[in-house]
Amino acid sequence: MLKLHEKSGDDTVATMADIGRRARAAARPLAIATTAAKNAGLLAMAEAIVACEQDILDANAIDISNGQESGLSASFMDRLKLDPARIRAMAEGIREIAALRDPVGDVIAQWDRPNGLHIERVRTPLGVVGVIYESRPNVTADAGALCLKAGNPVILRGGSDSLNSSAAIHACLVEGLKEAGLPEDAIQLVPTTDRAAVGEMLKGLGGSLDVIIPRGGKSLVGRVQNEARVPVFAHLEGICHLYIDRSADLDMAVRIAVNAKMRRTGVCGAAETLLVDRAVASTHLVPILDALRAAGCEIHADAEVLKVFFDAKPATDADWVTEYLDAVIAVKLVDGIGGAIEHIETFSSHHTEAIVAEDAQAVEKFFNEIDSAILLHNASTQFADGGEFGMGAEIGIATGKMHARGPVGVEQLTSFKYRVRGSGQVRP
Repeated sequence: MLKLHEKSGDDTVATMADIGRRARAAARPLAIATTAAKNAGLLAMAEAIVACEQDILDANAIDISNGQESGLSASFMDRLKLDPARIRAMAEGIREIAALRDPVGDVIAQWDRPNGLHIERVRTPLGVVGVIYESRPNVTADAGALCLKAGNPVILRGGSDSLNSSAAIHACLVEGLKEAGLPEDAIQLVPTTDRAAVGEMLKGLGGSLDVIIPRGGKSLVGRVQNEARVPVFAHLEGICHLYIDRSADLDMAVRIAVNAKMRRTGVCGAAETLLVDRAVASTHLVPILDALRAAGCEIHADAEVLKVFFDAKPATDADWVTEYLDAVIAVKLVDGIGGAIEHIETFSSHHTEAIVAEDAQAVEKFFNEIDSAILLHNASTQFADGGEFGMGAEIGIATGKMHARGPVGVEQLTSFKYRVRGSGQVRP
């Protein structure tokens, strides 16, 4: 297993430079690895995770104990905690990635020119990927497996709170690489909690890193965006909205609202703001809020909502821009679909928004006018997940607009090149 230790100063700089060199050396053999070899490695990783379940749980118990002593929040602890079901899900996610079509070498487009040249645009690996993440140890498995499938070496820098868990999972990934004859340095975990390691990654590790993917809170993503000298796939906070239209089926609206907020409050796809059409305030509002309260949710309501639902706290301006990641939701009445769109476009982080409605025109307006990475109709925001999209897993939800947007899966972890075939043509 990876030896964890604390480094500082020059030691960390030297360690990170070595990690970068080894990742770069693994890039070419991994880029040309066969689909069969990559899949064999992935399946071996999944088997190793299942076989080492107790080792992973023991490591996680250390992180959980440390987190409790540190006073981590309940939502943070939920993201940190592993159990047998979550470990099995981790292994199954890797198997699903193995079953996906290998994107490397796919011809995205092709065409012929009048001069006889045949041009193809073909998927290629991005190169060395750096992933910086907090708390969720399952990201170690997801990111390692996805990058492998797409032919990219990856350098994983997990949060200090989950480092023991991540190290136990990483050992299983290395076991899979060995078994398939793939470079062991294709998936590396930074072995130190020294924050200087993040700074070295943001500098690009002397040209070794090709892209950085941050997955964590606003402060982490902000630092990465401000300091990175390599391209970034930004995973910004999930200020996700659920809008209940005047045409919504009430039973469906109640069911979706409770799931969108309360299924897992600590995930980025959890609904943080509930918008209700003022036209159905008398019929839909209270039943939905009653159901949320019964599920243990705290309600922060605007002045109009407070007039009809007393078991709530007054909402402040801060509530509309807060990612609670907890059993708290902000609630507001709006003037129909237009009012909902205006509010969402003003306060959204452009992650995920959902509408509950039977009016097809309202749905199309919602889809056409809201500029967020994921939009849902009559479905919970908690479906904002690469696994639920059939991608096997994801590294994160990209909220930017360059290259990748929404769940970042194997296809989003590729670039492309052009292949031009001629028959002796020269340019006049």
